[in-house]
Amino acid sequence: MSRLKFSFLLFLILFWGSESTAEEEKEANEEFTEALLLRPLPDRKVLAHFHFQSSAPPTQTYGRHHHIFPKSIYQLVHKFHIREMELSFTQGRWNYERWGGFDPISSSNAKPPGVELWADFDVPQNQVDDSWKNLTHALSGLFCASINFLEHSTSYSATQWSFQSSSSGKLRYGTLPREAVCTENLTPWLKLLPCRDKAGLSSLMDRPSIYRGYYHSQRLHLKSDDFDTSKISSSGIVLEQTLTVVLQPNTFSGKRLQPSWSLSSLFGRKVTGKCSLSNSSNVYVQFQQNLVSEENESREKNEGQKNEILIHEGSHNNPLFALSHPPKRVIKEVENFQKEGSILYEYSVEDFDEYGPFELGLRWKVPVVWSCQQAPLHASRFLLGSGNERGAIAISMKSTRSNDIEIAGLDDEKSCSLRVGIFQVVPWYVKVYYHTLEVFLDGESQATMDNIEKIHVSPSEDKVSPGVMEIVLRLPCSVKTAALTLEFDKGFLHIDEYPPDANQGFDIPSAVIHFADFVANMTFEDNLSKEIPILSKLQEKTPVRSYTEVLLVPLTTPDFSMPYNVITMTCTIFALYFGSLLNALRRRRGEEERLLKGKGAEKGPLSLLLSRLSAKLRGKQWEPPKPSSSSSKKSSVNYKLVAKVVLVAGIAIVWQFYYQ
Repeated sequence: MSRLKFSFLLFLILFWGSESTAEEEKEANEEFTEALLLRPLPDRKVLAHFHFQSSAPPTQTYGRHHHIFPKSIYQLVHKFHIREMELSFTQGRWNYERWGGFDPISSSNAKPPGVELWADFDVPQNQVDDSWKNLTHALSGLFCASINFLEHSTSYSATQWSFQSSSSGKLRYGTLPREAVCTENLTPWLKLLPCRDKAGLSSLMDRPSIYRGYYHSQRLHLKSDDFDTSKISSSGIVLEQTLTVVLQPNTFSGKRLQPSWSLSSLFGRKVTGKCSLSNSSNVYVQFQQNLVSEENESREKNEGQKNEILIHEGSHNNPLFALSHPPKRVIKEVENFQKEGSILYEYSVEDFDEYGPFELGLRWKVPVVWSCQQAPLHASRFLLGSGNERGAIAISMKSTRSNDIEIAGLDDEKSCSLRVGIFQVVPWYVKVYYHTLEVFLDGESQATMDNIEKIHVSPSEDKVSPGVMEIVLRLPCSVKTAALTLEFDKGFLHIDEYPPDANQGFDIPSAVIHFADFVANMTFEDNLSKEIPILSKLQEKTPVRSYTEVLLVPLTTPDFSMPYNVITMTCTIFALYFGSLLNALRRRRGEEERLLKGKGAEKGPLSLLLSRLSAKLRGKQWEPPKPSSSSSKKSSVNYKLVAKVVLVAGIAIVWQFYYQ
């Protein structure tokens, strides 16, 4: 009996152990998801947002070997101790007025032109710069780009509070506005995916279709807490890859009607199934709730009613548009006091294959108009002044009336304030005078410190570091226009520091504008949406952020043809004199004199007979030829040789003395 109890107890222990091990393995498994979000835009274009997320469990529990997570990214994180990093390659500029600036996609994925890189390291403070330089070289080789140009101290800066992870003081930020983006950067980015571009939603990434768009931005964001020993439970490494493209449909639907489109018309391909290694593969179509037809808009404006038609759950009975496939489910966004909600139609790609590919299409029934939610202020930046000596940088901000929601909830408008943060990096050769900072509100100059909550300035140092300004303004909510101006002088560069296209001008990177009191997130009624990475990402509270234009500053450039002229003249002089010197030194004078003598002495009888005949015909007496004196010829030849050698030697001595 005791033996039976012992065996039963042993069985229970083994059973519980196997269950706990299975649960731990289930929790520690790698995950990969893919999703595509499609959204019509008011200016007859379509936004396509690809979202891929790969996660690796903590190294302490799972080990260093992975099946899905890219090995190159894992090595980067552990070699340089990266806590958080973001890298983006962008072509074109995001249109905040037409495509929106208050939603999560525009706040997180609307990036400045060129390359933008920032990284937060988990290393001692004295090793941050070395880790940054090594990271730029590694990323440059990994993505076939010129990211290694960010290694110099004049190309990157340290931020204080402009980014979420910058409070530790170990964050570095750098941009390359003139970096060209092409397929050489997209191909390594696709190689980080488990199925690359062979299967799943990534198979839609046809290169000509993507690069003919109005805006293209590929982004890589990773976050790791493997080095944080203070946390009890670690989530490992999370890699997020997004590709945001604004495309123009090729179909023609008339001047008033929005263009209809499908996946094949946008990308030239169809989805033949999901990636076999992905946990989920979904396609979402997003519509704004303020869609309204043009006829109803004009009629309801005259009647003074609310010009809005809500989108019904059933897409077949919708009076505005029709979708080619019925959605798997409909996800509604909860409206709040800051913005109107939107609606998402979800489609699963798991039920489709190469014999029955997934082809989603949208057809508009009537002309519709709508507007995207704008940020509280629309920012733009430009240059003031003329000439190659001095100038000024101006940042202008115009109200989009999105801050009226703040005023409506307060009894006293004077107590309402709008916090605006500005982060600007200026190269060292643009010498900014930060004491000339002026603030204008509604066209009137204001006391500078009355509207500044906090400011951090790091002046530039010649050929060492750029100038950095971080400032937080507190503006009244009723403000219509606000502007900042900074004066600067243009510096001089050494001839070796000019780029090949120096006459085109020099770039000042985009300034970052963020609104601390506003967050861009979406809230859905369905609780299951938190389990899907793309929907969970849309629900994260991210600050509303926008980027200004890249400024092009003309600097004084030298005449690059003068070095060419000097080189050609110098080479010509060297060739003439050294050629003469070598000719004089290597010439054999004795052999030439003997040859001349032999020619004069070796006259044949025929030549003597002819000379006698010619003398008789002329009536003169014939005289035999006399040999010439060789001593006089030799002295004259030696004199010329010595004169040439002395002349060349004198020129060489003067040349050497002049350059020393």
